[in-house]
Amino acid sequence: MSDKKLTFKEMCARFDVTPRTLRYYEYIELLRPEKDGRNRLYGPREIARMILILRGRRFGFSLEGIRQWLLIYETKGTRPQMESWIEGANRQLNELTRQREELGHTIAELRSLRDEAVQFLEDGGTES
Repeated sequence: MSDKKLTFKEMCARFDVTPRTLRYYEYIELLRPEKDGRNRLYGPREIARMILILRGRRFGFSLEGIRQWLLIYETKGTRPQMESWIEGANRQLNELTRQREELGHTIAELRSLRDEAVQFLEDGGTES
């Protein structure tokens, strides 16, 4: 990875996040940019962390869970972090699978009710 540092504005643009989001990630200590006066500079470490944060959010992990996972790397190293990630990934896969099944049932029920309404209208649409 390049040693190029991104400004606050460049970081927002690169990751398509709002300034408010980026400031919040700093506030909850997910990111710790270098400070040069009032300017913030994001190096390779912060860029890599941002990739992991956004990926974790896309997979449905909480910000606190992501923060704890990143902290494990800092305090215990790669292996414990990966073990923790596998545990979290298994939990999230189970939850997403449950949600997908529930969504499948909801879609089937909605489709059935819609089909009944269509059939009602095709049969003349009069109540008895």
